[in-house]
This record gives sequence, C-alpha cells and structure tokens, in this order.
Amino acid sequence: MTTTAAETMPLRALLARIWRDYLSRHKGSLVLSILLAAVTGLLTAALLKLLEPAVNGLFLGGTAPISLFGLVEFPASKAILWIPAAILAVAVARTLAAIGQAALVNRLGHTIVGDIQVRLFGAMIRADLARLRSQHSGGFVSSVLFDANLVREAFTSGVVTYTQNLLTLIAVLIYMGFIDWQLTMVVLLGVPMVALVLRRFGRKTRKAARGAMTETENLSTALMENLDGVRLIKIENREAAEEARVGEVVARRQRHVIKGANARAFAGPSSDLVAYIVVAAVMAYAGWRAQSGEMTVGGFAAFIGMLLAAGQALRQVTNLATVMAEGFTAARRLFGALDIEPEIREAPDAAPLAAGPVEVVLDRVSFAYAPAADGGAPTLDQVSLRVAPGETVALVGPSGGGKSTILSLLPRFYDVTGGAVTLNGRDLRDLRLHDLREHIALVTQEPFLFDDTIANNIAYGRPGATQDQIEAAARSAAAHDFITALPQGYDTRAGEAGLRLSGGQRQRIAIARAFVKDAPILLLDEATSALDTESEALVQAALERLMQGRATLMIAHRLSTVKNANRIYVIEAGRVVEEGSHDALVAKGGLYARLARQQSLDGAPVNVETVA
Repeated sequence: MTTTAAETMPLRALLARIWRDYLSRHKGSLVLSILLAAVTGLLTAALLKLLEPAVNGLFLGGTAPISLFGLVEFPASKAILWIPAAILAVAVARTLAAIGQAALVNRLGHTIVGDIQVRLFGAMIRADLARLRSQHSGGFVSSVLFDANLVREAFTSGVVTYTQNLLTLIAVLIYMGFIDWQLTMVVLLGVPMVALVLRRFGRKTRKAARGAMTETENLSTALMENLDGVRLIKIENREAAEEARVGEVVARRQRHVIKGANARAFAGPSSDLVAYIVVAAVMAYAGWRAQSGEMTVGGFAAFIGMLLAAGQALRQVTNLATVMAEGFTAARRLFGALDIEPEIREAPDAAPLAAGPVEVVLDRVSFAYAPAADGGAPTLDQVSLRVAPGETVALVGPSGGGKSTILSLLPRFYDVTGGAVTLNGRDLRDLRLHDLREHIALVTQEPFLFDDTIANNIAYGRPGATQDQIEAAARSAAAHDFITALPQGYDTRAGEAGLRLSGGQRQRIAIARAFVKDAPILLLDEATSALDTESEALVQAALERLMQGRATLMIAHRLSTVKNANRIYVIEAGRVVEEGSHDALVAKGGLYARLARQQSLDGAPVNVETVA
C-alpha cells in the first residue's frame, strides 16, 4: 500500500482530523454523551461520599447534625430516613445518566462506522485502476470491516467511557481531599507509576495493532483468493495445502492479536498492583492517624471506598488507553487509504460531450504502466488509428502486444503517456468523465454480472430503463427466450458473478446491457473467444446487430470474427505493424497473413513451419 503523510500524522493533527471529518457532524450527541458520562462519574463519587454520614450517623450513633454535600442538613435522629433516601435518589439519577450515555454512544459509534465504511468504499471504487490492480481487494475488505470498528471503539465508546472514568477519578480525588488532604497526597504518589504503566503497555499495543492489521489484510486476501480459485484448488487436490497456507496466516495474525490482548489484559492488573500498594500505604498512615483521633471511622470508610473506586476507575482508564492506541493506529491507516488521490481526474474546466455519433482517433499514442525510472517498459509506442461513426475496426496480433491496453485508454481507465486520444477532435482529458463513459459500452470475454435480478443486470448502465426496453434489448441480444425459461424469468437472480448462468447466457446478457445503454462507441474485448460453437453463433449475430451505426473497436483472436471489419490494425510489441482490410492484409503476406494461414482463413493448408 502506498504510504501517505496521514500514516505518520502527529497525534494532535490526527485528533483534529477525526473531529473535523467525523465527530463534528455529531457534536450535539457527542457533547451530550460526554455530559452524561460526567454526571455518571460524579454521581458514582457522590454515592461513595455518602458512606461517611451513613457510618457515622447510622452505626456509630453520633449526635451531631448530619450534612449531605453541604446542601441538606438534618438531625442525627433522622439519618435512618434521609441517608437511604439520598442513596436511592443518587443511584436512580446515576442509572438514568448511564443508560442515556450508552444509548447515545451506541448510535453515535455505529453511525461513524457507517460513515467511515462508505467513504472507504467510495475511495476504493473511485481509485485508479492501476492502484486497484496493484493492491489485493482483501486489503480494502480488511480496512472496511476491521479498521473502521477499531476507530469506532476508540473514538466513541472509548472517548466517552474514558471521560466518565477520568471524571470519576478526579471527583473521587477531590472528595478524598475534603475528607483528608494529607492522605490524598499519599495517594497521588502513585501517579508516576501509573503513567509508566500506561506508556509501556500503550507502546506494545500500538505495535501489536499494526501487525494485526497487516495480517488481517493478508487473511482477507487468502480467503478471497481461495473462494475465487476453488475449482482450481479442487482439481489439483490442493485443499490441504491451502488450508495449511491459511493456517499460517491465521497463526501470524493470532500472535499479534494475542500480544495486543495481553497488553490490554496486563495493563489492568499492573495498575491494580499500583492501586493496592497505595491502599496499603494509606491504611498504614490512616491507622496511625486514627489512633490519635484525627480521623473518624466514617471518614476512613468513605476514604477507603473512594480509594477502591479510584483504583477501579484507574484500571478502566489504563485499559482504555490501550484501546485508544489501537484506534489511533487504525485511524492513521484509514486516513492513509483515504488520502491517496486518483491520478485519473476530471479537469476543472472539463467540457461536456454532446450526444450523437462519435469519431475516435488515437494520434501517436504511447503508454507505459510504470514510469521508465521505475523500470517500466512502454506497452504502446506511437500508435495511431481511427474509428469513424458506423465503422467496425479490429485489433489483432500476438498476445501481449497492447490491444487490451488500447481499449482501456478510451474510457480513461489509464491516461496516455504520449500523444492523445480524441473524440470528435476533443482530447479525452478535456472531457467530463461521466459524459465520456456514458458514450462507451464495453463487452468483454468474461462479462461480470451482479448477484441481482437479470432485469437489473441488463439495466445496470441505464437504471431508469423500463421493462419494455429491457425485454427489447434482451430480444436483440438473443437472450429473451432463455430468460423467460428461467424459474422467475427476468426476476431470476444471476448468482455470485453470474455463476448460475452459462458463459453464453452471461455474454448475451452483457450484450443486452450494451443495447440498453445505446452508447455511440462500442468496445468488444474478445467477446466470443470463450464460447462454444452454438453460443458463438448466437452471440456473433447479436453483436452484429449491436455494432450497426456505432463506432466499434474490437479485439479478436479468432480472425473469422473480423473478416468483415472496415479496417484491421495488426498490433505487435506495442506498435501498428500493418493496416488494411482482411483481403488486402492476406495479399500483403505479412504477420496477418501468417495468422490467417494458421487459422485456415484463406483456404490454404496450414504450414506449421511457416507459422512458427
């Protein structure tokens, strides 16, 4: 994956971006949830503060008036009514605040996950084809499903719960200071030790999180590869080998996950140890002071209760610090993916492309998939060709010569590195991307169908198409009869990647899709090469109907499909080496003639030595 500045972003800048991109849009819910968390924390401390008047007034039989938080004062004889009532009131208020906080955090957290997942998918689907081809789709799946949830846990429930426990800790320390400030100073001696624990385990968590994310990406990749290649795996008896390969990835991922889990798990007990050390010191000091009458039993009980609550809050803060470390790591990775700008972009002053016939011209086009500085060799070199409206132009030649690359340049899947591709005299780079692609229909050797209804697959390029238009396109593509014979007709689902249908059926649905789109430019990439004879005849007839009146650029290895093309360009090693009609090229006796003899298109016997 390409590294961006976001992946090394300082913490303050990272927090600012998280606020700007996600949290600020839900600031009302976030602020309210933090306020409720604060109320919950403060009321937790208040419940513990009630221990002092409860012990002194109910169990030690004190006679002095009792004060509740300096707000209410009542005689000791009424303590049996007032103190339980106060505990109940504070507990009910705390419960309502905690429930409200949980509801807000859940809604806020999952809304933000949805926002992140949609933005990640948008970045993926709009990315350059070169980037999509260089990074396995498993990496995107891992980011969408795994990293987004780590960010949610850290920056919604993590932030709010962290706030709640931190405020509980602060409130408890303040109350402890009111009870006995000297004892509170003893407690604060443990702060440096806690900071050391947080720093140590936070560093381990970040390292483990980075490793777990990488291996989760590898696991997603391995699973998707095995599902895609399951037929090959079975025919080659490689089930055990693939199971072992995935097992290795799982084991590597588990090592990182366990390290992260251990860091989180060990942080809590380590902070507990610090808390118990402080408790032991407090009890020793408080016992010494109680012997001299400087501390009441109720005050001591309340202080110890608050100290234990402070330890629990500290444990939560420590655990949440490791969760936050994972969230920061995931956020940097997510922003790194989102910050990669596509190189294929629409110019600010891009012009519309008017409807109607289109002439396609490649003018001395050169192209390389990688820069020469990175060792990239040119795929196309000074290629020039023209397709007029209503013409059919064929590209033929040895595999790897650059024919498919030419087709990829027309819809701007890639941009030329030299020369220009023009439509009606306008450079593609000066046109609106939407308009450009609206003018092009593509039918490939292995057409892709979504796991949706046949009707929706046909209308994919024109979502507003009516049922009549869909059926008319299917008839033109020789697909209507087999579609109506399916169990639900046009409402039959095609299955994953259309695998419920045969190759010929998928091909005819793709042709029907092109009929519905009715684009003036038609690109055919070996549209019949993978079909049996009967299916090829049906598809070829449908293609001939589709090509009428359109500027058609087709690739074919079966030269029988290009004999009637208006013009044939022979591409070898990225250059146009021959140009002309079928008859003219056969008569010329060059590369095309050798290919034609190999396929017996001129009636002469195949001479293997000549072909070779």
